Amino acid sequence: MTPVKVLLIEDNLAEARLMRELLKESPVKQFELVHVQRLQEALDRLHEDCFDVVLLDLTLPDSAGLGSLIPLLKAVPSLPIVVLTNTNDDDLALEAVRQGAQDYLVKRQVNSGVLIRSLCYAIERKQVAEALKTVNQALEVSVQERTAELIKAKEMNQFKSDFASILSHDFRSPLTTILLATGLLQNNDQKLSQEKKFAHFQLIRSAISDMARLLDEFLLLSQAEAGKLKCKLISLELEQFCHFIVEEAKLSTNAKDLILTFHCQHGDRLHGSVWDESLLKHILSNLLNNAIKYSPAGGQIQFELIVEEKTVTFRFQDQGIGIPPADQAQLFQPFFRANNAEKIPGTGLGLAIVQKCVAAHSGEITLESTVGMGTTFTVTLPLIKGIGDVCPVFMQSIEQL
Repeated sequence: MTPVKVLLIEDNLAEARLMRELLKESPVKQFELVHVQRLQEALDRLHEDCFDVVLLDLTLPDSAGLGSLIPLLKAVPSLPIVVLTNTNDDDLALEAVRQGAQDYLVKRQVNSGVLIRSLCYAIERKQVAEALKTVNQALEVSVQERTAELIKAKEMNQFKSDFASILSHDFRSPLTTILLATGLLQNNDQKLSQEKKFAHFQLIRSAISDMARLLDEFLLLSQAEAGKLKCKLISLELEQFCHFIVEEAKLSTNAKDLILTFHCQHGDRLHGSVWDESLLKHILSNLLNNAIKYSPAGGQIQFELIVEEKTVTFRFQDQGIGIPPADQAQLFQPFFRANNAEKIPGTGLGLAIVQKCVAAHSGEITLESTVGMGTTFTVTLPLIKGIGDVCPVFMQSIEQL
């Protein structure tokens, strides 16, 4: 087992011996303690050697209080720090964590278990924070690269402004959720019930799913703007597929207080038809989820599939907040949101993606809306007959439902 390398900054030799003895009592990990008595000695050692964690006394001959944190964090920003003090001061503890420490220990309350757990959790939390920081930086780089493909020269300045707003909120929020949930799980592992742990893991999964969805939307939109969005047709049981979209939407929390109905006219004409499953899912899911999102509790949502000789029409009718007439012309622009939708979460990408997917299917989309009464979106796509196999992934998803 590789020992955990600890740098102890403590001017009291008796306290240092005690810390060394407490770490020797660890039943699961080995610790290698390096002891220095001054802050400057610590900074010199950090330049010469690598450590897993720092144990910092706040009362040193050459430094006092939280002022010791700043030079340490500046020297090795990725190194976790656990603060030691003689006083049980909650304000000081919170300020230490706020400034970058991972934990705070009162000397007279420290025993072997408390010390070892604090050091291990500090290392884990710092690793999670650094990993999330790396992911966030990678996401920023990735999205910045996509923006170059997504926007035209005359729209560049406005797009950057909108993009920065989306990035700062819609990426940071799930990252913060992940960081807080992992911290709670690490700090309270023995105290949390299985139900609480499961709830925290669900939050993490949901946050990751949100980030993946947003990245997928950016990627799809950038492909469309670059002319790389192609329609890949396969044989698909369209009526079943629509039922699947509806059942999936009903699982969302917002849909539980709504009346959601689906009706298909002349479904027998669909035999042998071919579709792009991925593009179709973006169209139907976005329009249905929008109807759910902007509908009041108890409202009705009607989803119709109308099959004619050469075309198929999807109609989504809700009783929601409606769209102001002045906003309807810009509704399919990336990042645009209607004035009356500002208090409802959203990125302004959904309808832009729908329009691109409809265009890739050589179809058209129209809307009718009255503020306070509801909105109807109508998508018309050509009915194409072809030979192919039904997508096995889609069939598997239906069976799971």
